[in-house]
Amino acid sequence: MSQSITIELPELVFQQLTRIANLTHQPLEALITQSILSNLPPTPDNAPSELQPHLLALQTLSSEALQTIAQATISPQQHDRHAYLLTKNETDQLTIEERQELTALREAADQLMLQKAYAWSILRWRGQKIPTLNEL
Repeated sequence: MSQSITIELPELVFQQLTRIANLTHQPLEALITQSILSNLPPTPDNAPSELQPHLLALQTLSSEALQTIAQATISPQQHDRHAYLLTKNETDQLTIEERQELTALREAADQLMLQKAYAWSILRWRGQKIPTLNEL
C-alpha cells in the first residue's frame, strides 16, 4: 500500500531528479521514492522496546548533544568494578548481591553502547563525518 503526498521541491532539485530519471530511464516517482528510502533517519526498531522512546528522543537533540552522547564512556570506577566482578564471576565466587550488581553494570554498559551507536547513526544521517575505530 502506498500513500500520496504533495511536496514542493526547489527547482534545482526537481531538475536534477528529472535529468537523472531521464538518463536512467526510470520513472521520476521511482527515483524520488528510492531517494527518500535511502535517506530515512535511523529507526530503533531492533532495540529493546523499553529503550525505543528514549532512542527516538535522541533525534530531537542538537548535533553537539549527540556528539557528547556518542563519545560518552562509563566512569573508571564503574569499569574497574565491572572488571573486578567479571573476574570474580569466572571462579563462581559472586554473592547474590554481586551477581545482581554485575547484571546491572552489564545492562548499563549495554544501554550506553546502544545510545552511542544510535547517536552516531543520527549524526551520520545528518551528514556528519563519523570517525573510524582508530580515530575514536
